[in-house]
Amino acid sequence: MAAKKILMLVGDFVEDYEAMVPFQMLLMVGHDVHAAAPGKKAGDAVATAVHDFEGHQTYSEKRGHNFMLNTDFDAVDPADYDALVLPGGRAPEYIRLDPKVIEIVQAFDAAKKPIAAVCHGPQILTAAGVVEGKTCTAYPAVRPDIDRAGGKWADTNETFSNAVVDGNLVTAPAWPAHPEWMRKFLEVLGSKIEA
Repeated sequence: MAAKKILMLVGDFVEDYEAMVPFQMLLMVGHDVHAAAPGKKAGDAVATAVHDFEGHQTYSEKRGHNFMLNTDFDAVDPADYDALVLPGGRAPEYIRLDPKVIEIVQAFDAAKKPIAAVCHGPQILTAAGVVEGKTCTAYPAVRPDIDRAGGKWADTNETFSNAVVDGNLVTAPAWPAHPEWMRKFLEVLGSKIEA
């Protein structure tokens, strides 16, 4: 399997599992993963949050780990990467306000490069205008964003363990979907894992 260069965009209070687990999974299979956040450089860290489903009307939130960045955001050039990963948590709601984040997502989409987004990550996709006519999913509270942006909602949220592929987009509702989300992302990326 040829290693791919993958960009992950994060920010403070990105969901802990949704940043760390995919980052580690993609490294484990041999890909080169660069984590970047607006306003930060390699060696800086973002604070993470752990979101859990404990029977309340919405998820609960607890302080997670510090997630170390290995790439300067200002130096990111989408042309240097094969794919993009957008974790959820609270970061998507504000990093989508950064014009360069929107430009990066639009460049990946225009080049039809694989984009994986989970939970609240699709908020960035809707802000970038790349879900129109595409079937996707997200955390249920993001459905209005997807609907308003012209996306087609795929209801996978009964178990939170499914993922949806439409062209270059691979979306999932929350971290319990990691195995399916990452498996489908690797397929779209053209990665083969042999047992």
